[in-house]
Order: sequence, then structure tokens, then C-alpha cells
Amino acid sequence: MDVLNLSIGGPDYLDLPFVEKIWEITANNIIMVSAIGNDGPLYGTLNNPADQSDVIGVGGIDYSDHIASFSSRGMSTWELPHGYGRVKPDIVAYGRDIMGSKISAGCKSLSGTSVASPVVAGVVCLLVSVIPEPDRKNILNPASMKQALVEGAAKLSGPNMYEQGAGRVDLLKSYEILKSYKPRASIFPSVLDYTVCPYTWPFCRQPLYAGAMPVIFNATILNGMGVVGYVDSPPTWHPSDEEGNLLSIHFTYSEIIWPWTGYLALHMQIKEEGAQFSGKIEGNVTLRVSSPPAHGEKDPRISICVLQLKLNVVPTPPRSKRILWDQFHNIKYPPGYIPRDSLDVRNDILDWHGDHLHTNFHIMFNMLRDAGYYVETLGSPLTCFDARQYGTLLLVDLEDEYFTEEIEKLRDDVVNTGLGLAVFSEWYNVDTMVKMRFFDDNTRSWWTPVTGGANVPALNDLLAPFGIAFGDKILNGDFSLLGEQNRYASGTDIVRFPRGGYVHSFPFLDSSESGATQNVLQASGSTKADSPILGLTVMGEGRIAVYGDSNCLDSSHMVTNCFALLRKLLDFTNEDVRDPELFSDSNKQDSPLYEPDNQLPSRRTDVNFSAFSAIVGKELICRTDTRFEIWGTKGYNLQVRGRNRRLPGYPAIDLGRGLNSTSDASNIRHPRLTVRSNKDDFLGNRYLGLFYGDEPDAPMLVGGHWLIPFVVAVTGILLLSFWRIRQKRRRRRKGTSSGRLANI
Repeated sequence: MDVLNLSIGGPDYLDLPFVEKIWEITANNIIMVSAIGNDGPLYGTLNNPADQSDVIGVGGIDYSDHIASFSSRGMSTWELPHGYGRVKPDIVAYGRDIMGSKISAGCKSLSGTSVASPVVAGVVCLLVSVIPEPDRKNILNPASMKQALVEGAAKLSGPNMYEQGAGRVDLLKSYEILKSYKPRASIFPSVLDYTVCPYTWPFCRQPLYAGAMPVIFNATILNGMGVVGYVDSPPTWHPSDEEGNLLSIHFTYSEIIWPWTGYLALHMQIKEEGAQFSGKIEGNVTLRVSSPPAHGEKDPRISICVLQLKLNVVPTPPRSKRILWDQFHNIKYPPGYIPRDSLDVRNDILDWHGDHLHTNFHIMFNMLRDAGYYVETLGSPLTCFDARQYGTLLLVDLEDEYFTEEIEKLRDDVVNTGLGLAVFSEWYNVDTMVKMRFFDDNTRSWWTPVTGGANVPALNDLLAPFGIAFGDKILNGDFSLLGEQNRYASGTDIVRFPRGGYVHSFPFLDSSESGATQNVLQASGSTKADSPILGLTVMGEGRIAVYGDSNCLDSSHMVTNCFALLRKLLDFTNEDVRDPELFSDSNKQDSPLYEPDNQLPSRRTDVNFSAFSAIVGKELICRTDTRFEIWGTKGYNLQVRGRNRRLPGYPAIDLGRGLNSTSDASNIRHPRLTVRSNKDDFLGNRYLGLFYGDEPDAPMLVGGHWLIPFVVAVTGILLLSFWRIRQKRRRRRKGTSSGRLANI
């Protein structure tokens, strides 16, 4: 067999017996072509095995050269949440209204990438026949065929590279390439021109600037010289002019290339001396690849790969226009059963689209860029960014836990550094999760959700220092806000919020298992109970906005968007601009919301969460998607600039020690993983009287930060005076004793 078409696929790229069988097939020089999937127009919906780099992944177009609405879009999600995906599909071919044979007799019209894939498989077979049979095994392989297809493809004018890959398959141009082909290695894409839109979306939508998180691009190494290859030396950046030296690139890559392919990730960062630079940076990245000699050859095969770069650079934008998106605390399927965010969706039970700015949140990303915001991605813990550079940290639909150091630093970032915090939560109800358990025929095992739409217990730990917590209701319904009709789809409620904040409540039905009984008791015609879903408050120098649903930002199953609300929340968290409707006196909390600890959502105790988490049982470390200067460290120190403040409602923290100091980790008790049997043991309850009693509000208390330093200073003066008095008395006694000895 020379060519194999697979018009099948699924989202589980961690189905190792299947994935390894694909590697075995391609490693044995069988060219595999596979359909990219029919889950479009959603992004992050590539199917396996077409999303593998050693497979030719095919998307679908119609006869007008438009991407078919059903064709799955990239990027690949293998690398998320701690990296960046690859360009897929590789190419596109006609896949709508294609005539084919009926099983019985005659013809019928078919549509889908399952039709486009065999079209390309037929193209591949024709191209194989071009090569003389004695030379085929020496020249043709999965990498060389992909090189011929992507280099010969015709780029379409409208779609971006995560929709069309290299473009529409072109049989004649690929034929010309193969006719004179010599075994070599190459990089796909071979040109990254971030000034060309929309093809290089999302990179062409946001220029580079100094002080930002590294911009990561993940290219594919195609090695037509052999099934095994080696990157002989680190890649090199060659700027075309002096301005190119303002660009710093770090590389991560496959040192061993197998089978036929590898990856080359560029981590690009503008140096600080380029903070005011505006213009273009151009140059090349070179990479040397070698493979063992082929049969009958003595010397290794060597090839120099070239990747052309052209980037847009602007001066560093002001803090108020910079938003940081938390990607690190996202968990998706695979590996765990992460359930969908909207329980109204019955045909897609898994959360598998990546939850990235450039996958299922790509519409939101475009909206934020149109509004003038610069959005960066954090793929490491919250200790790995400098809060002074950002107006708002955006936390949306997060499933993982949090390190204790993250909770401490975020509290300090908000209260002392003035970082804005915007949180969009999701449903979480243990009884509902238990009911969603099912038996999977493929793995012959029971599957149960490892968390809800979001990990609300973990979010509550993170927000405990601010006196904020979400509940376990699953709310659905329509409501009007800011002059727009909105759909609340499987969102949760707010059950703790400090006095003085602004809370918006609306009447919804609770569809959780525990809420179903209550709904039955509400007879037809009775009034639904109001549930708090939106809260805004000031906390020290920072501002916080929380909302209980993320489906209005997620393009996967969006009914109505809440982009107008998001812009208003960012106006508040970034620049303290207050919309009159959101900050109406009627919504101001004269008394705090407070739910007892024993009624807050609890973690599942029957799930080994560490198998899916990047936090539980793991070491806190800043990864290669953070600023170069903190790679491999624990992040930025917790040393407060100016003064130390203790936030009411949270135990005192040694802010002067910093995250990089050494300590006995065995003595650190993680509050999130401790089973609490007593209300007084809760993370925030030691000082909850300051939030929920008759004391002033938290923002007012933070303003009294001079009291503690004053008491410390007075105590120090008194101790010093006492010590001096004792010293004088000792000298007197010593002088008297010396006189007596002299007289003797």
C-alpha cells in the first residue's frame, strides 16, 4: 500500500493505541490523507488523525472557493493550554455537492470533509504515478508529498491560515515540484508575514510591542530526507537590518524529528529598548536538519531550512489598554471528561475546543481588538506576570486549581498594584455531575465529569480574600441589561459579595438536581426567585467584576453575546469608568451577601483530580510562554511596592519574603485541598467579620494602612528606651562593684 485515506476522525488525540498506529503506518512510508472534520465553523475543532503533523489533513471548500461552513477550523489543540497550536488543515479541496457512486447504482451528491479527503487522496495517487517506479521509495514519503501539496497549493483570498492551511490543492503545480524534487527538509509555513491580513490572523490583528508576553508561533518541520531526522544546532535569527536587533527570539523545537515531521516554536519578544519603536522588522530564521544516509549513500543528508519573518511593531500601549487572558488554568477534553458549558446542548457533551483566545473565543478577541484593547495570553501561573503592566486580568471558564502563592499574589496585585479583575464563571453542581456519568463503549469504562463547567470551589478560594464566592445553582433564562436582551445559559449565582458593591439579580429557574425540586414547588404563575449573577466592587486600589456565565463570550454554543457588557466591565476594571445602569443606587449592597461555608460548592472526593491538573501535585514554575527573564523561576516577587497592606478577610501573609525565596514546602498546607469540617477553618472566615459584620467596608479599611506601621514604630521606640534604661543601670552597678574591689 502506498496511499491510505481515512474519512474518519474524532477529538481524542490522546487515544494512544490509535495515534501510535497512525505513526506506525506513516513511519512505514505509507502516505496518509485524512478528513479534518465537520465541526465548523467553530475554531479549535480539528479531528484526529488529520490534526497529526505526519498526516495530510484536508478541509473542505465549495465551487466558489469559499471555505465550507462545516469544515473544521484550527489551530491544533494538542499543545494547549501551555503552548500554541499548529497550522491545520494542511490544504483544502472541493467537499460540497460532490458527485459520487451510490452503493446500489447510479450517482448521488455528497458533502463533507470526508468527501474532500478522498479527492486529495486521488490527487496524491496521480502524483505518485509521476515518479518512475524505481525512484518512488527513495523520493516519495509522507513529508515529501506534503511538501509538494502545500508548496503548490493556491492560497485563497478570504480565509485565514487556520481555515485553509496552505490553500486549495493544485495538481499541476504540485506535479511541477515533484518532477524535479530532491530530498530536503522545509518549514511549513515557510513565510510568516504578519502584515498580511486576513491570512495570518490572529497575528496580523495585533502587533508586537515591548513588555508583552512572548508571541508564540508553532511551525512544522517537514523532513523529506528520511523518517528520522535531527536538528543539528539551535535555530538562528538573522535580522535584515539594524531594527531587527530589537526582536529577541527564543526557540523550542524537536531535537529528534520522527516520523517525518517535527515542530519549531518561535517565542518572539521585543526588547525594552524598542518600547517607542514603530515600524516593521524583517529577517530569516535558519535551521539545519540532518538525516542518516539512504540506502547506497555514505554521507548523512543535510538540509538548511529557512523561515521568512515580517512583523509589525508599535510602541508599548498604556496599561489601561492591556488585558491579560489566563490560559493556564484551563482544562479541556482530552484527557479528562470536562463537560460542556451549556447543558442545553445535547449533541456535544465535551468541552474540547481549547478555550483559547484564538479558538472558541476568537470572536471576542476580534471584538476587543476593534475596541482598542491589546490582549495577551498567560500560559503559566499567576505569579508569572507583572501586574503593573496590565489593566485587567481576564479569567473566563477556568477548570483548574490555584497554587497558594497565586492566591496571595493576586490579592496583592489587586489591592496594592491596582490590577483590575474580571471573572466569568460557569455552572458547578456535584449532584448534576454525578447524574452525567455514562459508560463508554470504546474504553469499556465509566466516565464521570471531573469538574463542572468551571471549577467553582477553586475560584471561590481565589476570590476568598475579596469576600466573593459563587454558588452551585444552574440558572437559565432571558434578561435585559444595557438595552440588550441576553440569554443566561447554565450559569451560576453569586452567594458572597461585600457590602458597598453593586449586585444585579434576575429571575431564573434553577435546573440543577438540587434546584429541580424547588422549581416543582413553584406552581405555574408564581414568581421566579431573583438570583444575583453580576457584581462590581472596588477593592483597595483595584476593581473587580464577576459574572456567573461564560457562554455569552464563547462562540461554541453562544445564543446571545455579552460583548457590550464585557466592554462596560473593562471600562470599570481598567479605568474606573462607571456605567450609570451598572452602578445604579438601587443595585448597591447596603448589606453583604453571605452564604455559610457548609452551603458553598464542594469538591468531588471521588475523582483523582491530579491526573488532569497542572497544579495539584505539581511544582509552581514559569514556563516558556512567559517573559524570557523569568523562564524556569517561580515568578515575580510578592514584595509590595511602597507599603505592606493586610486585606481584611484574609490571613496575614509575609509579603516581604517573595516567591523565589526558599522555604520548607512540606510545612505549607494547601488550603484548597484541606477538607473543612468547621466553619472557622474556611480560608476567609478568620476575618469575615470585617466583611460581613458592622465594620466599614473593605475598601475603607484598606485605606487605614498607616495604623499598623504607626503601632510598630511606637512599640519599637518604647523597646529601645527600655533597653537603654537597663544598660544605664548595669553600668552603674558595674561601677559600684569596681569601687568596692579597689577598696579591698
